[in-house]
Amino acid sequence: MALIQHKNVQVRFDQQAENSANYVLPFIAETHVINAATSVMEVGCAEGGVLLPFLQKGCSCVGVDLAEGRVEQAKEFLIDYVQQAKATLLAQNIYDEDFVEKYQGSFDIIILKDVIEHVPEQGKFIPHLTRFLRPGGQIFFGFPPWHMPFGGHQQICEGKLASKLPYYHILPRGLYTALLKALGESEGNIVALQEIWDTRITIGQFEQFVQQADLKVLRKQHYLINPIYKYKFGLQPRKQLDFIGSIPYLRNFITTCVYYTVGK
Repeated sequence: MALIQHKNVQVRFDQQAENSANYVLPFIAETHVINAATSVMEVGCAEGGVLLPFLQKGCSCVGVDLAEGRVEQAKEFLIDYVQQAKATLLAQNIYDEDFVEKYQGSFDIIILKDVIEHVPEQGKFIPHLTRFLRPGGQIFFGFPPWHMPFGGHQQICEGKLASKLPYYHILPRGLYTALLKALGESEGNIVALQEIWDTRITIGQFEQFVQQADLKVLRKQHYLINPIYKYKFGLQPRKQLDFIGSIPYLRNFITTCVYYTVGK
């Protein structure tokens, strides 16, 4: 069943901002100073809520997203910072030559919150991100690993059973699609869920891509209960036990979220 934040943009923005202030920014601050001299880019910024706490710290921020409508909403939410030239919000592809030319080597921090699992060719994409880093810059990734109970984002389903049934997204694509149809999901929802199936990413795959990009993991935190589940399901965030995180196969199925900062 679709949650209120899937329908109400103000609720979604407020939740993004609060989660960023309480979890994302403090996590990044453990490995990088965040102040008025810090330049930040968020890839997949949506309505801009994740950037708000960074702007409140005085950072200069660029938010970029492929969805023009969501970027326009971000401009409304962050209008004061846009008018002060502290926030720049763009509907653009970061592979575009003019974007690369303008922003190459520009950022201390790059943020991807619940984004990398939607990106095709992650092995190509992650190295591309490094082009935008200043010396000593870092990239933050926060995402739900594929094998966790709702790694297919099936919580967006319209049907009560389809939205609450765990793990069935890891079925082969054809069987997964057939089950979604049998559960009465709309064609639009099925296409969206198929796209997530196609770009799925596991913890192991992510760490491999990071290594292949000649990046080093600076900090990581695995969560048994994703901090965002406070809003989605009324559950309090809980960190994953360290020994679980050291068992690759087990961690994949019971870790609902991972945070990483990586850098050269």
